[in-house]
Amino acid sequence: MKTRHVYSTPDLITVAAAMAAARGAGIEDTDLLLVARSDIELESIPDARKEADTDMMPAAVRGAGIGGAAGVLAGLVAVAVPAVGITLAGAAAIGFAGAMLGTWTSALMGSSLPDPIRVKFEDEIEAGRILLLVDGSEQALADAEPAILRTGATSLPFDSLAIMS
Repeated sequence: MKTRHVYSTPDLITVAAAMAAARGAGIEDTDLLLVARSDIELESIPDARKEADTDMMPAAVRGAGIGGAAGVLAGLVAVAVPAVGITLAGAAAIGFAGAMLGTWTSALMGSSLPDPIRVKFEDEIEAGRILLLVDGSEQALADAEPAILRTGATSLPFDSLAIMS
């Protein structure tokens, strides 16, 4: 399991140096993401580096579980009512349909939730600073932090999030 640390940098030169320092300390390139004001992101940051975190995947998983459970329950109720004429296979199909509907609707809702980093550090972003998000194990992050800070980056207070690796 990885966690995330957030650093603020004043410009593209500093963020490039901070990324190089993190890579030099053993952080993988794929574990480095950037967040900036939209005009900076459009002009200067490659798409592969942009953090576009949403709640889509966790919401989809929750929706599949809840929708599937609701669908199975509805199917079993339909089986219990002889006039409806639903078999156990029909109940399973209703459960599957409920899971699919729950996944779809929850994923749509989750994709519209704002990124918690953009919300928490809105003032930093609007001031034109570039945020460097570094994902890694606690030990890797502890090893990399001094090198990142030496570049002029500032560590921001953030409750580390568990990141799926």
